[in-house]
Amino acid sequence: MAGGIGSRFWPFSRTLCPKQFLDILGTGRTLLQQTFDRFNKIMPAENILIVTNKIYLNLVQEQVPSIPLKNILLEPYRRNTAPCIAYANHKILSQNPNANIVVAPSDHLIIKEEEFLRIVQKGLEFVSKEDALLTLGITPSRPETGYGYIQIHVDKEFEKKHQGISKVKTFTEKPDFEMAKVFLESGDFFWNSGIFFWSLKSINSAFNENLPEINSLFKDGVHLFNTIEEENYIENIYPRCKSISLDYGIMEKANNVYILCSDFGWSDLGTWGSMFEHSLKDKAVNHIKGKNVFLYDTNNCVISASNEKCIVVQGLSDYIVVDSDDILLICKMKDEQMIKQFVNDVKLKLGDNYV
Repeated sequence: MAGGIGSRFWPFSRTLCPKQFLDILGTGRTLLQQTFDRFNKIMPAENILIVTNKIYLNLVQEQVPSIPLKNILLEPYRRNTAPCIAYANHKILSQNPNANIVVAPSDHLIIKEEEFLRIVQKGLEFVSKEDALLTLGITPSRPETGYGYIQIHVDKEFEKKHQGISKVKTFTEKPDFEMAKVFLESGDFFWNSGIFFWSLKSINSAFNENLPEINSLFKDGVHLFNTIEEENYIENIYPRCKSISLDYGIMEKANNVYILCSDFGWSDLGTWGSMFEHSLKDKAVNHIKGKNVFLYDTNNCVISASNEKCIVVQGLSDYIVVDSDDILLICKMKDEQMIKQFVNDVKLKLGDNYV
């Protein structure tokens, strides 16, 4: 999935070039490229689909040239993750009705790649044998308020048989800090990574039961997929798709949802704070991007600027300072969840030029 705009990473991530197309951590590869490289180790390029907004077609082709054009699924409008996944399901159905599928965002950080790929293969094996919707859960390391949480149903006999896989009890979207602390201390809540596994048969059955109006739109046109009629058909049906996430639309309603809990050095890199956690820092625990940055009595900050700009900062602690060509953001690290509000306010008052 590569169609989001990454607004919490504003102003670095902008509508015309969001974070999945950026080299966030200075590795020499964008997040999309890293995601492709990761999966390409265990599956051929022709088995990898990239679902994105149609305005990003050129970016995808430039960054992942080995992906066949027919495997780049172009959404004409943003409708959250459920329509995106429904589109991919029926595209795959037109080629291989017996497929087993892993769904992953294109903008996550995976540090322990070998362990991650082992988990992916384990997940695919499980859903190939069970009628199950499986998600990856991450053991929480802090009371994070920016992630969704999944509570497991403890069944020692089942978990012993399936080694680390549990039935899901509840989903909770982004709790407040006090509730996140309770979740952390309980030991039976895990971060929702947004990475899913299922057989095509199981996920299509779940769509039929829980989101039939979305599923029928794609099902009615499956005979047009991989033909010259596909683009026009998708253009016509997308305005009629409900904008809803897969979590809300299916995962929280289905009774065959399981979780595979693991630790492979995961971060959704959704915010400046999550990037800061995984970035290189100086002796004062500042992450600095830019050649001409001068800091005085400043610690635990993100300071990001172009190499041409001279930046001088004095007396800040726990702040985000990001200077782009036409935007300067100064925000307390603990209040970074407000960045979405900043973006909305800027768009309302100044239009799309700054977002």
